[in-house]
Amino acid sequence: MQRPGNQLFDAYFTALTMREVFSDQGRVQAMLDFESALARAEARVGLIPHSVVAPIEAACRAGLYDFSALGEAIACAGNSAIPLVKALGKQIAVHDADAERYVHLGATSQDVMDSGLVLQVRSALCLIEADLARLGAALATQARRHIATPLAGRTWLQHATPVTLGMKIAGWLGAVTRSQQRLQALKPRLLVLQFGGASGTLAALGEQAMPIAEALAQELQLTLPEQPWHTQRDRLVEFGAALGLIAGSLGKLGRDISLLMQTEVAEVFEPSAPGKGGSSTMPHKRNPVGAAVLISAATRVPGLLSTLFSAMPQEHERSLGLWHAEWETLPEICCLVSGALQQALLLAEGLEVDAQRMATNLDLTQGLVLAEAVSIVLAQRIGREQAHHLLELCCKRAVAEQRHLRAVLGDEPRVTAELSGAQLDQLMNPAHYLGQAKTWVERALAEHLALTV
Repeated sequence: MQRPGNQLFDAYFTALTMREVFSDQGRVQAMLDFESALARAEARVGLIPHSVVAPIEAACRAGLYDFSALGEAIACAGNSAIPLVKALGKQIAVHDADAERYVHLGATSQDVMDSGLVLQVRSALCLIEADLARLGAALATQARRHIATPLAGRTWLQHATPVTLGMKIAGWLGAVTRSQQRLQALKPRLLVLQFGGASGTLAALGEQAMPIAEALAQELQLTLPEQPWHTQRDRLVEFGAALGLIAGSLGKLGRDISLLMQTEVAEVFEPSAPGKGGSSTMPHKRNPVGAAVLISAATRVPGLLSTLFSAMPQEHERSLGLWHAEWETLPEICCLVSGALQQALLLAEGLEVDAQRMATNLDLTQGLVLAEAVSIVLAQRIGREQAHHLLELCCKRAVAEQRHLRAVLGDEPRVTAELSGAQLDQLMNPAHYLGQAKTWVERALAEHLALTV
């Protein structure tokens, strides 16, 4: 099956299902869905004869139209609705000249395009929510699996104190959960009808305007907003912003994975597959190709999102140029996020973990990552300032002498006077200095599960 758009990079950066939503076929069909629903709504309230609905509906199939011809006509018309409505009228007239008179009655081009876009966005939202749910489930499984797997915490790209892989994954999971919550919260504001006619007053429909608007919203299963929003674009921008947060959160996941896959680290890996992550010249390479998509989307989406924000101060009742700037921007954001989600799913569900390597890396600094653990206990015996200074000296000696910190501490009388060998062994065990890591995982899992109840 040929991918809609027929672009070389589509399979890498975009999910096929999302590209179908925002293909020419998808755009045209969404606008035609508006036109057929408008006819049904107007017939329901008695504005047009019921007999003309069937001919209009029969012509509202995207496959009947020449997209290339529509594209050329858009260049002159200034939007996609004008030539489509003309083509729709001609198509209807072939079979029922009387029905053609009732097409698009009382609506304006932006009503068709914006409501059509909302229908597309609804489909896109379903796809994104399904992928987020699946991703959340996969991350929850991994977080449980690795709830007690220690690895080096890293701050400023340097070893800090021990954490757990489960805690790190729970951080990714928390971001996914919050994105799911945001999408649920914005639905009532986003999935609304656009129907205002020429300047937003629906004057052409007279006293039947509100009954028709209500019927049209019902036909399209959208909410009727407090008023038309031709130049109030916050609803779409809010959705774009929520997608931007998803992209950024997935970028964080991708960045962490790529760093953990570095040769010098080699603790966590993307799932392997034949031909995946290879090099055209280096047979040994295993590149983080999935993480690259996540980072790429997180890099590209903010620029597109800035376009949506920049296009918000639209003029009066209909915008010149700013509305036009949205047309390809929001769909592209949806497509990029969909591609990132597909790659994130592959990563989360097939994550490969080397716990032994994590343990080895934890000891790379020969115990220095646990200096804080000893210092905290000593502070209660000899005072914070003195304990910190003493541990700092011991750490410097361990580095200079290339010895394990445990050995240096065992040779220091001021330490052994306060702590026994068994106590030092306990303090120098990474598994005993994980703090609330398990609790954070459990809390993230509980928050995730609350969404599924």
